[in-house]
Amino acid sequence: MTTTPFQHGFTPVTEEVTAFDLEVTGRIPAELNGRYLRNGPNPLSLDDPTASHLFLGEGMVHGVRLRDGRAEWYRNRWVRNAAVAGRLGEPVRPGPVHGGMDFAPNTHVIGLAGRTFATVEAGPLPYELSYELDTIGACDFDGGLPGGFAAHTHLDPVSGELHALAYFFGWDHHQHVVLDPKGTVTQVRDIPIADAPMVHDFAITERFVVIYDLPVTFSMPHAEKGTLLPYAWNEAHPARVGLLSRESGDLRWFELPSCWVFHTLNAYDDGDEVVVDLVSYPKGFVDARLDLGGMPTLDRWRIDLTTGRVSVSTLDDRTQEFPRMDERRTGRDYRYGYTAATRDIHDVVGPGRAEMEDLPDETFDNTLIKHDLRQGTQESRQFGRGAYVGEPVFVGSGEAEDDGYVMTYVNNPARGAADLVILAGQDFTGEPVATVHLPARVPLGFHGSWIAD
Repeated sequence: MTTTPFQHGFTPVTEEVTAFDLEVTGRIPAELNGRYLRNGPNPLSLDDPTASHLFLGEGMVHGVRLRDGRAEWYRNRWVRNAAVAGRLGEPVRPGPVHGGMDFAPNTHVIGLAGRTFATVEAGPLPYELSYELDTIGACDFDGGLPGGFAAHTHLDPVSGELHALAYFFGWDHHQHVVLDPKGTVTQVRDIPIADAPMVHDFAITERFVVIYDLPVTFSMPHAEKGTLLPYAWNEAHPARVGLLSRESGDLRWFELPSCWVFHTLNAYDDGDEVVVDLVSYPKGFVDARLDLGGMPTLDRWRIDLTTGRVSVSTLDDRTQEFPRMDERRTGRDYRYGYTAATRDIHDVVGPGRAEMEDLPDETFDNTLIKHDLRQGTQESRQFGRGAYVGEPVFVGSGEAEDDGYVMTYVNNPARGAADLVILAGQDFTGEPVATVHLPARVPLGFHGSWIAD
């Protein structure tokens, strides 16, 4: 029998649900008017070859709309690329395709200029969704994108510019893309890069774009033998971090100890240094597998612009992922961060494809962590047994950096469904401010956003 990663918390749902006037325990803050959205892989069929790899299932966006203290609706919708639309018996949506890669983006969902976009990396274009999460079509921002887009974008809270870093195995460069607050591409810079490395995330500061060039690169041997995601650890590719001047476009590289990074917490300028906080692994994608790279820790890099050296320290050595912070402080000095505790993922590479088997219940833990980076302390917020919890998204409310709410989907094993849990940032370990009881299970997934109306 073919094994898949979709066991326990990852098991996909099989239908789209629309529900109104959701039951709530507690009180939804009146200032939360908007949608909490989250994307993740949800294969249409576990018989598909791509269903054997955690990263390749068709994207499904789950959303809850809050307004005036009420939870007005819950919706989950597959992103309709041409293949999904065809299998659902629907017309193919119009839109461009880059490099023959028409993929149903499964990694993130963001808002820009009053529009909603599902995003993914490595070549495909984003897909635009309606307010109610129906698919409009693939988008290249009116021809502004020369190629694909990125899974992760970073919005400068002062300028309103949205930054992305795109990569594609057929390029000899990465692309730094900037969009203005109206959703128009205003700048594209090509960054020469050898070996076609993967770059899942990056960072911005007030002065720089921070680019990770790490030893996970496109692997032709794995592609030739049919590996579905042919990126692998490459000992011959040195690790380095680049600082691209946002003003001049000048680029400077700094050598790094070998490592792999999926996600950034934040970065900022500190005099003659640039500080980068991120989740780091000793290695990644060893033999194109997901389980052999070691355990992730929350680390800090200090890039010294004077000496050219990078110092590395560990902020918290517990296994954790999905770092988020108050994005009103993106690229600026900040104090608080939030992560989800995780444990190891066991996967096995089967003949011709990367498979994952027997994910333990503890793969995604039931704990969120709040980091006080100034004090060097942490608070842990645990949910019940079996209540696997996803990425924590912070929504600012007051002037203080942690004056706001942490929102996440949490499995409720007693109901066999999920809750949208809203925690107070300044009472992180206390009772939730509100718990919205959803009518369906929300599988573990990747990234999401609070998109205010």
